[in-house]
Amino acid sequence: MSDANIQERPPITVTSLDLERLERLLESPVHEDNAVAQELQEELNRARVVEPRAVPPEVITMHSTTRFVDEVTGAEHELTLVYPHEADGTPGQVSVLAPVGSALLGLSAGQRIDWPLAGGRSTRLRVLAVVRQPESLGEYHR
Repeated sequence: MSDANIQERPPITVTSLDLERLERLLESPVHEDNAVAQELQEELNRARVVEPRAVPPEVITMHSTTRFVDEVTGAEHELTLVYPHEADGTPGQVSVLAPVGSALLGLSAGQRIDWPLAGGRSTRLRVLAVVRQPESLGEYHR
């Protein structure tokens, strides 16, 4: 991705705890050639990092449940963002290493992002609401 594309993306916020865990995950050799992992790393590099207790409640953090619309297809979804090892096929979960998952991390209600998908396609996601955010409920170590 070029620097111009990074500048066009909306600002994102991640917690220091999420950043630490995700960077550790991305250090694994299994993710070296993974395009989604590379996109996620670029997103983490540009993110504003805050302490878990300071993250605004409308920001999508790990384990947050969010409602969003795919503006290309018009489909609305409600998903919980999880780590890859937690993505066990349970409906309503999406791994942060899936294209939609990495696109949603750090966005706030009302924001849009254009995001690449497999096969050279792309989509535009718009966050409708953060339904549940662990940090806003006092859950800081999940």
